Amino acid sequence: MTLVKPFLPVARNAFAPSAVICLLAMQLAAQQIDPPMLNDVTKDVVATTLATPQLETATNETNLSLPTQLERDDFTLATARYQANTRDCKEAEKNYVKLLADGVPEAMRQTAMFELAQVVRSEDDLPRAQSIYTQYLLRWPGDARTPEIFLKQGQIFREMDLSDLALAKFYGVMTTALSIKNSQLGYYKGLVLQAQVEIAETHYRMGKFKDAADYYSRLLAQNDPALDRAQIQFRLIRSLEAIERHDKAASQALDFLVHFPDSLEEPEVRYHLAHAYKGQNRATEALQQVKIFLKEERAKTTNNPAVWSYWQQRVGNEIGNALYQEGDYVKALEVYLALAQLDPAPAWQLPVRYQVGLTYEKLLQPRLAEEAYRDVLTNAIPLGSTNLTPNLKSVLDMAAWRLNFLEWNGRAEDFNRQDVAAASGTNTNHPISHQP
Repeated sequence: MTLVKPFLPVARNAFAPSAVICLLAMQLAAQQIDPPMLNDVTKDVVATTLATPQLETATNETNLSLPTQLERDDFTLATARYQANTRDCKEAEKNYVKLLADGVPEAMRQTAMFELAQVVRSEDDLPRAQSIYTQYLLRWPGDARTPEIFLKQGQIFREMDLSDLALAKFYGVMTTALSIKNSQLGYYKGLVLQAQVEIAETHYRMGKFKDAADYYSRLLAQNDPALDRAQIQFRLIRSLEAIERHDKAASQALDFLVHFPDSLEEPEVRYHLAHAYKGQNRATEALQQVKIFLKEERAKTTNNPAVWSYWQQRVGNEIGNALYQEGDYVKALEVYLALAQLDPAPAWQLPVRYQVGLTYEKLLQPRLAEEAYRDVLTNAIPLGSTNLTPNLKSVLDMAAWRLNFLEWNGRAEDFNRQDVAAASGTNTNHPISHQP
């Protein structure tokens, strides 16, 4: 996923519908292609039409001529592009290779080799694609396409898990783009920006979150309209939480929710915000975010139900369990009771209700704990014994054991009270009648 918006779209020539090349030497009138510099920073070779390229013919009553070699080369390039876009990669490769022969104009050979590498990469043959790009740079050192080739080589190295080599190529984009004099300033500026994004992304994937956070922060400071700011800020929030910079993570998360309220990443951002508050020992604010997440924001789940459900359950579980482990049982109980409203399915209710029971025990509410454990056993009935997973069966067994223990303990306490009352001569079964 690119974090830079597309720039400098490349126009492609459209070719006329099919026509038959006459055996008689008819004059070629096909439009000649002047391949522009391809902007493949954010997408591979793309044609604006899928019409099959054909050699057009023109007749003259007095003069008929065969197509020139240049016209044939133009037609071969058009055919290769068409085949690449229709995913006929093998045939596309053959036509691109034809254009690498001697006698083909140098500009066309450059275009053919550049686009050939893209086709090979689309087939996931990364080493071979890397080799083709390297041959290009050896044949035409200092060519105007060099920064873009470095960018693509960096992306390929990263896909091959060669992160250090990828970073070297991304830095190479910036140095070569600055040294090349070309009228397409915006094009090279876009390449440099994309390289900076790739550097940040590479550090993030390497687990170097401190460096990633630094690079993402620098990118946001640029205020470049070409940046996908939502994605950059989202990754910055992730990186800050990974290095436990909870204060900055909370600040960035709040800013994100203000500026991108309908983003697909909103559920995860709220998750990180709750964790950031919890990491700052701001349990009340963390609980408030969980409540917002689980209740007030439920209307938004209709757009992405699976995503929202995942993050609602995860944030509730993690924050609730953290509060429980820290002994804040009142707040933990609030979270667990809210979680119980998310999904009526027994597979979800069993673990949540069991945790509610444990929390009631910690709050010295044995009767409410017993009720929660009975709910666990009742909710398990629709599943039957054969549909219980090992995890759910374990929850069921523990709930049954806790319920038996509490009931036994309750009977023991009642017996002890009666024994003490009997020893003191007090009737525990009937109230004492006081005579005037």
